[in-house]
Amino acid sequence: MREHEKLSRIALEAGTYETLLTRKFAMRKPYAKRDAQAIKALIPGVIERIDATVGAKVRHGDILIIQEAMKMHNRIRAPHDGTIKAIAVAAGEKVGKGQILIEME
Repeated sequence: MREHEKLSRIALEAGTYETLLTRKFAMRKPYAKRDAQAIKALIPGVIERIDATVGAKVRHGDILIIQEAMKMHNRIRAPHDGTIKAIAVAAGEKVGKGQILIEME
């Protein structure tokens, strides 16, 4: 073991273990719980059409946005019943992966 490497202690159900954590593990993005109220783009693309309006009541499965990505037309659906609080994009706009498209309440 190199001098700058340090063992880390991990506690699991079956006991406590010492392990060497990789640089990749140490630099990883921390887990963030998914916000059920924010609908985000799963892949980069272009907003083709917006079928939702602010203040509209939507039901689980309703189509809110159609996003074109890699010549595919992806339907972004409501993940649950609710009301559209804000629409953060416009038709024709390029979006990146993880960008918020719609906020619900």
